[in-house]
Amino acid sequence: MTVTAASPALLHRVGDRALSWLDDHREHFRLTPDDFASNGAVVERLKPIGELALNMQVLFREGVAGSRQKARAGQLLDFTWRELLDGGNVLARLQHDEPLSPVPLEVYATFHELGHRHPGLEAAVEVCRRTTSWTALEMMPNRRLGVLNAERKLGLAPSSDFDRAVERTWLGQLPEPWTVQLHIAYDLTHTVFHLTNWGEAPERIPEAVADYLTRYLPAWMEDWADLEHWDLLGELLVVDACLPRPTLDAELWERYAAAQSATGAMPIQRRMPQGDAARVFDLVHHPTLVAAFASAMATSRAMSAA
Repeated sequence: MTVTAASPALLHRVGDRALSWLDDHREHFRLTPDDFASNGAVVERLKPIGELALNMQVLFREGVAGSRQKARAGQLLDFTWRELLDGGNVLARLQHDEPLSPVPLEVYATFHELGHRHPGLEAAVEVCRRTTSWTALEMMPNRRLGVLNAERKLGLAPSSDFDRAVERTWLGQLPEPWTVQLHIAYDLTHTVFHLTNWGEAPERIPEAVADYLTRYLPAWMEDWADLEHWDLLGELLVVDACLPRPTLDAELWERYAAAQSATGAMPIQRRMPQGDAARVFDLVHHPTLVAAFASAMATSRAMSAA
């Protein structure tokens, strides 16, 4: 069966609209005084902030942003570092309060790659990494892979073996493809993200894993599109763009683009939620970030193939 690839214009439009929504709603990423009352709340709010920074980095790296997009992305990155993270002080505070948490390291790694520095945070992380607890902490295999990737981005010696960490993930063991349920699917996509440094180095995917994904990914994407689960479909579209021969399936991308709201936000599943603006933001910021990520990766691959 021949699959027609989506046009670069369609792929780019999805990301441009998503970026506009993220920029228009930037204030909702901001931590509140209530968040600072609990480290758990800070960690929860740092996740979308870190994802926002990653998306802007991917957009710059792939070189697919027009002048307007590039300016918007740069302003968002500056806003994220200076205002949302107070120049890294928010991360340093969390590192002090939760010394064995890998979250400050993982969020900081993106900004470090972009040229930002916080010497106090780096010194605190280095002290924690000398402990046996740093490598003994129990976490999901794909989370361990994420920590190792963050260490690599910071130029630090790996705290454990990267290839072994890949082998321990669900995807690294090439299980039965029909067992891909919701949480497994997200473990799978994030394994690819950490393995390739968010799409930067697709060649890091082991050949056996790439062959496995090439065989079964089209069926998974079709299944989740039929369920109208746009958040997961977006992540799987990123995985597709990381493969040696991406499909960039036009039909899937047209369905995905049609699900995007007129404002640029992407619903997590089926249709956009209604109600309080803050609540709607909490529900749709992740699928919208994913849409920007998928668009940048797919547009880059489409333009390379043209």
